[in-house]
Amino acid sequence: MKWPNKGWPEGVHRALSAAGVHVVGYVPDAGHKRLIELCQADRKMRAVVLTTEEEGIGLAAGAWLGGRKSVLLMQSSGVGNIVNVLGMVQVCRFPLVMIVTMRGEQGEFNPWQVPMGLATPQVLEEMGVSVRRASDAAEVAPLVVEALKGETAAAVLISQSVIGIKSFQEQRAQ
Repeated sequence: MKWPNKGWPEGVHRALSAAGVHVVGYVPDAGHKRLIELCQADRKMRAVVLTTEEEGIGLAAGAWLGGRKSVLLMQSSGVGNIVNVLGMVQVCRFPLVMIVTMRGEQGEFNPWQVPMGLATPQVLEEMGVSVRRASDAAEVAPLVVEALKGETAAAVLISQSVIGIKSFQEQRAQ
């Protein structure tokens, strides 16, 4: 697997910590692996593994009601799983920050990832989410900092050029 820009998870973790994020919901994802590890090791954060991305919306709502900041880590394919429940974010007007690793972009080995990968920005925008896109590792943490300052729903999309691209041979070997 190519990992061209390894430093962004540390920058994002610093940004989450500086913003006082206490709850990090995630569905296990290779693109977020290092960031998840950093959050799990941070005694000031509660990293919560989710069965499905929809649970992350409820987790974020509960954190907000309890006076805690949260983020949701997911892959672009997970965006398709949260469309209906994003309506709750609009109606209840609570802040939601999602950090989304993209699939389905140039070099994608799995054709099933392409449709949602292409639709992710538009789907989020149609559901009232402000979308920011990082095409370079140096852009990720500043975009997360910006998203964390808001009081609405925001997503930072991290391009496959940042997280790396799996090959079919590597996937078969796993």
